[in-house]
Amino acid sequence: QVQLAESGGGSVESGGSLRLSCAISGYRTSSYCMAWFRQAPGKEREGLASIDNHGKIVYADSAKGRFTIAQDNGNNALSLQMGSLQPDDTAMYYCAASRGWTIDACTRLQSARFLNWGQGTQVTVSE
Repeated sequence: QVQLAESGGGSVESGGSLRLSCAISGYRTSSYCMAWFRQAPGKEREGLASIDNHGKIVYADSAKGRFTIAQDNGNNALSLQMGSLQPDDTAMYYCAASRGWTIDACTRLQSARFLNWGQGTQVTVSE
């Protein structure tokens, strides 16, 4: 059974940084991608970044230049380093794992293509 658990969320002031982590267990597949999403109240879930089993990384426009995704295979962990945070970044942040590699999941960051999700970690950015 695949289990994902996010941590590292919190409250920061505008311009600040946070590093989110996702602990992964029970994930057994050779072709996959992992990703970070976020969802603000009243808004749709938004894909931020993905990384696949070859190390290829894709960023959404909202994350380019500010966020960095990384995978620590040795520790079965995924991270998201976030900088220059703004109030619009306030949301619940989730990590997700796909079942296999697909363009819709790994390149287009379509949330429906990810079958395994963590419970989320809240990020709040104040003025």
